[in-house]
Amino acid sequence: MFQTSDSVKETYSATQASAIAGEFRAARISRTALTDFPGPLPRVLEESYCIQDTAIAHWPDKIVGWKVGRILGDLVALHGTDRLIGPIFAESLQRASGDEEESFAAIPSGFCAVEGEYVFELAFDAEPGKTDYNAVSALALVGELWTGIEIAGSPLATINDLGPTVVVSDFGNNWGLILGKPVENWRSRLEALTCAVTINGDVVGTGVVTAFPGGITQSLVFALNCAAGRGLPLKRGMLISTGAVSGVHDAKPGDHAIADFGQDGKIACHRLVVAANSGQG
Repeated sequence: MFQTSDSVKETYSATQASAIAGEFRAARISRTALTDFPGPLPRVLEESYCIQDTAIAHWPDKIVGWKVGRILGDLVALHGTDRLIGPIFAESLQRASGDEEESFAAIPSGFCAVEGEYVFELAFDAEPGKTDYNAVSALALVGELWTGIEIAGSPLATINDLGPTVVVSDFGNNWGLILGKPVENWRSRLEALTCAVTINGDVVGTGVVTAFPGGITQSLVFALNCAAGRGLPLKRGMLISTGAVSGVHDAKPGDHAIADFGQDGKIACHRLVVAANSGQG
């Protein structure tokens, strides 16, 4: 899945993907917003993953997991899939400590949102080159299921408006992951798990894991197959953040968010207020 053809590598990746990836990389590192997509818009997801692969190869950190995002509406037929993935890096992973509120920074004038999600942790390596995982074989690799909040973020404020090919190009619009607590007896409860998110005390989204096709299990299947098809098979200990059960909720500087997972606890966090010229977000 999404194995890059020689023609795309020659016509898009070699001449444009490295430049686009470099612009996003520099903007992320310097915490500087981009006013426009830094190059020709990718036409298909194959081109987008070329950009993402190039950015991964030059990013100064190791991958500890993947986020899975949704593709909606008519774009599903156009791109031939209803999901996409992006890398989660070690320095962007936070572990929630007890009942304390976590904090995170983001790029001023860029994109920032919080998403209540469930996160699989692999107990075994995926088989290199295997791109036909299904629900049974994928779940057999899993050890724990965790609660979590994905911090979606990009230097490009309009990233979601420009569609899936742009989202994929910039690490799948991932900025980080806050990991909560393990979900007890998750295998027997897998289709009943829920999440609600409040921002500044107002409920902004609620959902159940079966609300999107195939639920969070299909997100795991997709991540395994897509990553393996790109030569990046998932490894033991990696985390797969499976999609926004609660929806995607913009987070402004100073906003306080709580993801409520019912009997599995809550995660509280807030976006730091940082000056635009500080370089911290």
